[in-house]
Parts: sequence; C-alpha cells; structure tokens
Amino acid sequence: MSRATYMLKRLVLSIPVIIFGTTVTFAIIRLGPLSPAAAILGPQGDARAIRQIEQRLGLNEPLWEQYFEFMGDLFLFDLGQSWVVNSGTPAIDLIISYAPRTIWLGFWAVLIALGIGIPLGFYAGLNPNTFSDYFASFGGIVWRAMPNFWLAVILVTVLSQTEQLFGFSWTSFIVETNVVTSPNLAVLKNPTRLITDPGQAWTNLAKATKQILPPALVLGSASMGTEMRIGRTAVLETINSKYVETAKAKGVSPRVLVWKHIFRNALIPLVPVITAEAFILIGGSVLVETVFSINGIGLLFFRAAEQGDLPLVGTLMYLFILLIVGLNIVQDFAYTIIDPRVGYDA
Repeated sequence: MSRATYMLKRLVLSIPVIIFGTTVTFAIIRLGPLSPAAAILGPQGDARAIRQIEQRLGLNEPLWEQYFEFMGDLFLFDLGQSWVVNSGTPAIDLIISYAPRTIWLGFWAVLIALGIGIPLGFYAGLNPNTFSDYFASFGGIVWRAMPNFWLAVILVTVLSQTEQLFGFSWTSFIVETNVVTSPNLAVLKNPTRLITDPGQAWTNLAKATKQILPPALVLGSASMGTEMRIGRTAVLETINSKYVETAKAKGVSPRVLVWKHIFRNALIPLVPVITAEAFILIGGSVLVETVFSINGIGLLFFRAAEQGDLPLVGTLMYLFILLIVGLNIVQDFAYTIIDPRVGYDA
C-alpha cells in the first residue's frame, strides 16, 4: 500500500468518527434539560416569548430536520452564530478571539511535559535502582496522581502567599503580575515590536510567560508524570533487548548506543502519549482556565454547554474532533518514521 493510499484510507475511516462525535453533541444539547430560548431570555422570560425565540431559531421544527441542518452546516463549515453566550456573533469569530490564550497555555503545557517528563524518564531508565531513579519514579507517580483542579487551587493559594511562606512576592518577581489573570498576548500579534520597541515588548512577553507558567504546569502535570513512567519503562526494556546486547558486543560506544539504538526505540511507546496531549488540553483546560481566570477556549466551551448554545458547542466539538482525528493520523505516520518495521498495510 502506498503512502497516499494509506492516507486516503485513514481519512475515509475518520468520517464515521466525526459523524458519531457531532451526533452525540447534538443529542446531549437538544435532548437534555437545557433550553436555549430560556437561557436567552433569562428568568424573566414568559412562555410566549420563549415560543417566539424557539420559532426564530428553528427549535420548533422536527428534531430530525434540526439534526440534518446542524450536521450539514458543520460539514460545509457554515458554523453559524452564537445563540446565548454572545448572541449574534459568528461562532468562528468567538473562537478566534478566545483561541490565542488557550494555544499559549497549551504550548507551554506541552513544552513543560515534554521537556521535563521525557528527559527524567530516560535518565531514570539509564540509571536504574539509584537514588535519582527512585526520585524520578516517585515524582512521576505523584504528579500523575494529583487532580488538575486540586493542584490548580493549591498552586493559586501558595503563589498568593509566597511573601509570607518564602520571603518573596510572586506577584512582583521579575515583572509585576497578578496570580490569577489572563495573559496579554498583544506582543505576539505584532512580534516585530520585539525589535522596534524591545524594552516594553520584551517586558510584555515576560509578563505573558509568567502569567501562563502556573496554569501550564498544572495542565501538563498529568502528562509529565505519565511520560516519566513510560519513558523509564521503555528505556529499561530497550536496554535489555537482544539487539542492544549485540551492539555492545560489537564495541559500539555508549553515546552511539544511547542515541542511535536506545533513545529512538524507547520513543515508540511515547508517541501515543505525546499525541494524547490534545485530550488533556481539551478536557483539562476547562478547569484550569476557570481557576486561573484565563478567557480561553476551555472556558468558552463550558459557558456554551452550560447555557445550551448549540451552534457554539457544535462548532467547538467539531473542531475538537477534527483535531483529535488529525493527531491520530499524525501518530500513525510518526510510528512509521520512528519504527521502520511498521508499514502501511494495517
């Protein structure tokens, strides 16, 4: 099977997954107890006004007609307008407005998880049964076990009292920021200011980075612990494999042995863990953004689902599903690159 055929096959097989996910989203919103019309009018709305809103939104049409209209609009990328959260505003405009903060949060969460979890896991695997191995393994278990919401609340509490606890104030450390706040990403929209106006621009970038590091640590904590544990196990299994023993017998230097044989093969079981970061960003960012007051996609999705904003919820879920399906396809290709034994026949 050629690479193009394999890609086409994966794309075709992803269509039922997308349809199923969006169908479940529609069913939960429309068959649940939430009433978008009542949410628009608020507690003061009467039955007549609710019926008028339902007629205007097409909620009085047969459910099957609403479903096919909903699905057709999504697949044609006619994403509609928000009903409740920001009535009349195109859903895609809201997403574009909220997305940069979530992307900034996700970038640092993934960077922290990969930059700490994988190196520590590999180091522990290369030095088994030592103090550093025990320390890294214990740390991985602890980080993996801590719930996001609990760690977020604890971190906010500690950072807001650093002056009493540690003798310095986190809010004034490096640059002045609040503990709970949404990062100002204006400097990223115009990066040329880092050269034309370096003083203020670099200060603003430092503020945005400092504001996002605590929630990013919380969001990436579970994945960081998982990568530590899986990375350690993968290295130990690779070290004890026959081809590594053969390479040692042939006199291959330790550096070449680690980078060419152990490191590459130990990455194979980590591929699905790394691509699973998307699930963490989608599920965990709702809690993290709420605790740290970050107006991102997670908070927007929570508000839309809570108020029954069907076009906005459907659009967000549709984009989430496309992201996850796309990452799964990328994961399959990554397997073929890292492990030459994997082909395109599956």
